[in-house]
Amino acid sequence: MSKVIVVGGGPAGMFAAIAAAGEGHDVVLTEQNEKLGKKLYITGKGRCNITNASDMDTVLANVMTNSKFLYSAFYACENQRVIDFFEKNGCRTKIERGNRVFPVSDHSSDVIAALQKALREADVTVMLGTKVTEILTESLGDRKRVTGVQTENGRILPSDAVIVATGGFSYQSTGSTGDGYRFAREIGHSVTPIEPSLVPFYVKEDYAAKMQGLSLRNVSVRIYNGKKLVYQDFGEMLFTHFGVSGPLMLSASAAVKKIPEGGLSMEIDLKPALSEEQLNQRLLREFGEAKNRQFKNSIGSLFPAKMTPEMLRLSGIDIEKKVNEITKEERMGFVRLIKAFPLTLCGVRDFNEAIITRGGVSVKEVNPSTMESKLADQLYFCGEVLDVDAMTGGYNLQIAWSTGFLAGSSVKNI
Repeated sequence: MSKVIVVGGGPAGMFAAIAAAGEGHDVVLTEQNEKLGKKLYITGKGRCNITNASDMDTVLANVMTNSKFLYSAFYACENQRVIDFFEKNGCRTKIERGNRVFPVSDHSSDVIAALQKALREADVTVMLGTKVTEILTESLGDRKRVTGVQTENGRILPSDAVIVATGGFSYQSTGSTGDGYRFAREIGHSVTPIEPSLVPFYVKEDYAAKMQGLSLRNVSVRIYNGKKLVYQDFGEMLFTHFGVSGPLMLSASAAVKKIPEGGLSMEIDLKPALSEEQLNQRLLREFGEAKNRQFKNSIGSLFPAKMTPEMLRLSGIDIEKKVNEITKEERMGFVRLIKAFPLTLCGVRDFNEAIITRGGVSVKEVNPSTMESKLADQLYFCGEVLDVDAMTGGYNLQIAWSTGFLAGSSVKNI
């Protein structure tokens, strides 16, 4: 029976430990926190979007970095297998908008409880409050082989295989402090640049802050790098004291890899269900019902209260002007403002607000069929420590479950 140490008690680590134990290995799961799955507790605002129930081609299409690397992992552990696992271990699930899968209870604690039940039944030894500081190896000619790990207090834990599931660099209060990147580098692996992803944006214009707290639903967003469209989607967004956030903008941050020095131009279509002509006709009706009303008092029904003053200011129309005096050119300019409300994205917030990390251990140096290092025998990587990331909607957790399962079930017997 081979001894396997899994470093990191997040979703990938727990799935790896369960899978390795299922193959007959003696498994130890180390976690530096006082409890397992600390980041899972806060995922999805405490509800935990377990996976996405779309077909696996759609799941793959929502992976933004190195999707081809994940083919084997995704088909070794598909989303339905993940759903079945949680149902079997006492966490009933439900499917919501966008095929997002949640626990029926809306409590992430039920997800953790199901994983803990499976760990107990698999006889995995869990060592909490155990910080691993080094992966130990020995040389085998031009290669290395893992021999165990060393913990913070200097204790050496020998093993036949080590699975690194230390997470990324986001939500550092949960223990994602980038240790896995250091382990990988020390063994000789390349680590691609680490950046926050699924993260809010800074906005250049001051009027975004004036609308702080305002949530826009059912709007369409287009983001351009010069004239090139780099992102377009429909959904919900939020204005903040620094810029913009919400589901639309978090997904945009995954699609927008780099922000040029001059920023990216963004347009919000506030009325995507209406064409410019339909919107023009609606304005004509609104204005026709109150011909002598001033412009400033005539558009309140079109926008949320926090947005109306900014729409008036950006319109370029004299707000004291009576609506029957507004020219066709002025009205059509206002229509274009509604269909393309302008903002400039000039940066993203830091790792403390990023849901995931972009970048990580180079997948060129990891076997996609097993998750084993190509540089050190019996060393495996899984989850967010790898250079893979996806959109919001349960896709990143599916990466964690799939790569963790593949790593755990691929460990060779020594």
